[in-house]
Amino acid sequence: MGTRAALKWSKKITTSQVEQLIRAEKDLAKAIVIFDSATAEYKNGYKHDHTTFGRMISRLVSANQFRPAEELLGKMKEEKCEINEDIFLSILRGYGRVHKPLEAIRIFESAKGYECKLTEKSYITLFSLLVDENELKMAMRFYRYMKELGIPPTVVSLNILIKALCKSSGTIDAASNIFREMPLRGCPPDSYTYGTLISGLCKWGRIDEANELFREMEAKGCLPTVVTYTTLIHGLCKSEKLGDALTLFEEMRSKNIKPNVFTYSALMDGLCKHDRSLHALGLLDVMVRQNLSPNMITYSTLIYGLCKDGNLCEALEIFDRMKLQGLKPDAALYGKIIRGFCDLRKFQEAANFLEEMVLAGISLNRLTWTIHVRTHTIVIQGLCEVDLIRAFRLYLSMRTRGLSVEPEVFISLIKGFCKKGDLHKTCRVVDEMVCDGCLPDKELWKAILEVFLDQKKMVESVESFQVLLLQNIDELEKLSVD
Repeated sequence: MGTRAALKWSKKITTSQVEQLIRAEKDLAKAIVIFDSATAEYKNGYKHDHTTFGRMISRLVSANQFRPAEELLGKMKEEKCEINEDIFLSILRGYGRVHKPLEAIRIFESAKGYECKLTEKSYITLFSLLVDENELKMAMRFYRYMKELGIPPTVVSLNILIKALCKSSGTIDAASNIFREMPLRGCPPDSYTYGTLISGLCKWGRIDEANELFREMEAKGCLPTVVTYTTLIHGLCKSEKLGDALTLFEEMRSKNIKPNVFTYSALMDGLCKHDRSLHALGLLDVMVRQNLSPNMITYSTLIYGLCKDGNLCEALEIFDRMKLQGLKPDAALYGKIIRGFCDLRKFQEAANFLEEMVLAGISLNRLTWTIHVRTHTIVIQGLCEVDLIRAFRLYLSMRTRGLSVEPEVFISLIKGFCKKGDLHKTCRVVDEMVCDGCLPDKELWKAILEVFLDQKKMVESVESFQVLLLQNIDELEKLSVD
């Protein structure tokens, strides 16, 4: 009430005044107060119309406040205020933005109840939304419904239809057929049409057809965009046609079409897959000089390629550069660097990066679980050769964090402790190995027994070994039965 009382309205409130105040107010709660307080001045003859209602509904939708927005629709109906198509479109698009296609369909169908006649703009908007959300069966049913209603095809609606058909290898030919029929329907293809079909053909490995279409596009006077060039470059790289991709890249620049981050990333990916990671690294410098900021895809592509080619020093530089830019490496990137160190038998450095990954709080979930397990496994195996104590600490860390321990880890640790004659740690690891459902083979049992027999007190050693067997007899019997 205090906020409402603080507003000073003129004697005659106008729609324009209320609409401007709502638009200018950044705080949604305060914008609602402005909207509500204006209605308190009905004694001065002011009433909200479709402009102020529409502005308030738009603000609510932008903040994902869909229920209050739809309540305002009901209020408009009660007050017999005109509800135009744009108001419905704002709500429909809002549901599309938050990936709720069924809600978008519901609001679309509710328009009749508000006596709002929707034009082909709304139909095309909903059709596009369904395609973007990969609700292809519903999208195709809706397109047939549009045809039944007599809504004529347009370049825009046919572009959306081609986009839908390009999403499946089984319907890409149908997309090509519609493309060829477009001029006969009075809807000549535009640059977006060509780009959509080229993208679909590249996606399904039909790169030669995509290349032909690209040349046809230029001949028909439809200028390719940076998106079209990037799509084709990416497709050529995937189809092992790196030379053609590089030629197209140079052609693109010669026509003053500036490559974007995705163009560079696609070409870098192709270069890295063809063992030309240093060439890709040179492209990064060109990209930065053009004031383009590399993204996670760019950095990941380079790091993977450099590690694969054995250029670990350069990969580490890119890794540090990425962190300085404020981008957070994921488990896969850490794993790639760690494996690079292990390939060079630099296990201490690998362990340092593994500990950094843990301290950085890299998420341990269903998607990254395997990466964490494999990375720990390879580092511990390597450390067992150079620093058995650190290997054991990493093993304990694995168990503390609940990571599953691979048999290779148990075997490496047991062999390492057997070699050092450390009975206590050998027994502990064997015990935990059996408890985890892993049974040492004959060779490993033989190595363990030899450690016991090498001790001065033969009897005590045999007794200790018997105790170890007795402690695990249940597990051993269970495993032998299995």
